[in-house]
Amino acid sequence: MTRNDCAAWLLEHDNYCILTHVRPDGDTMGSAAALCVGLRQLGKNAHLLQNDGVSPFLDRCQLGLTNNWPEDGDTLVCVDVASPGMLPEDWKCLQDRIDLRIDHHGTATSFTPGELVDSSAAACGEIVYDVLMAMGCEMTKEIAWRLYIAISTDTGCFRYANTTANTYRVAAACAETGAELYPITQELFDTTSISELKLQNWMVDHAVFLCGGKAAVCAIPPELEESVSKEDLEGISGFLRSIEGVKISATIRKTETGCKMSVRAIPGFDAAAVCRKFGGGGHKGAAGASLSMSMEEAARAAAEALTEVVAG
Repeated sequence: MTRNDCAAWLLEHDNYCILTHVRPDGDTMGSAAALCVGLRQLGKNAHLLQNDGVSPFLDRCQLGLTNNWPEDGDTLVCVDVASPGMLPEDWKCLQDRIDLRIDHHGTATSFTPGELVDSSAAACGEIVYDVLMAMGCEMTKEIAWRLYIAISTDTGCFRYANTTANTYRVAAACAETGAELYPITQELFDTTSISELKLQNWMVDHAVFLCGGKAAVCAIPPELEESVSKEDLEGISGFLRSIEGVKISATIRKTETGCKMSVRAIPGFDAAAVCRKFGGGGHKGAAGASLSMSMEEAARAAAEALTEVVAG
């Protein structure tokens, strides 16, 4: 679909249930919520499927917009979901019912009848903005602050290499509504908790540096996670990559079925290439994968994969 095709499709249908991905970040929550608000503005019946994995800060995006489960006859749309594996476990039974997917992952898996996928977009929020405008929505403050969360999250507050001129144009459109955007920036990018600082210190002491310091891997034990908030944990994936000399890094965390690997990389190194080895995907700068193995095995596997990427 083009953006205009998607806008026309959304205008033709109604009774929307919008799905986000597991361990939701700002892009999936902000984009989905902005789409929901826009659809309601146009007189459509729309709600988000309540995602209980969201952090307290991002929970504000879905406040007042949720249902606990799709209703009979709902039109299901997923936002920023690159593959069925990114759906929360309890939602995977809905996979075959999803009618439309709006996404920006270059390694996305086609699994819905309708799809609008643009890997050139820095954030899914950029695509949702275009679709909302194509549908004739008014850019309100309620849409703007949610879209700003989406695009600022996936661009690291416009610092990452995926940031484009269009990213700034969408951010400007958000600012022009008069929405209060600075508190969002401060909370997401200018505030570090004591527990996060302690976690960062632990990671420096326990990370394994490879390839002359160009790559780094760290497995975070579950008992350490218990002392850190969800928001701090979601933001920790890029910490190793921010260390001087590190070009690509992997963070391993325990899950119910194995481990989650989050990979971050600078231009010239491909995080998605690492994750594809384990059935995952994402972007060149940021990607993830689920591994059915122990923390120790996952750390070794990640180290081998990073070494191969750095070696070229």
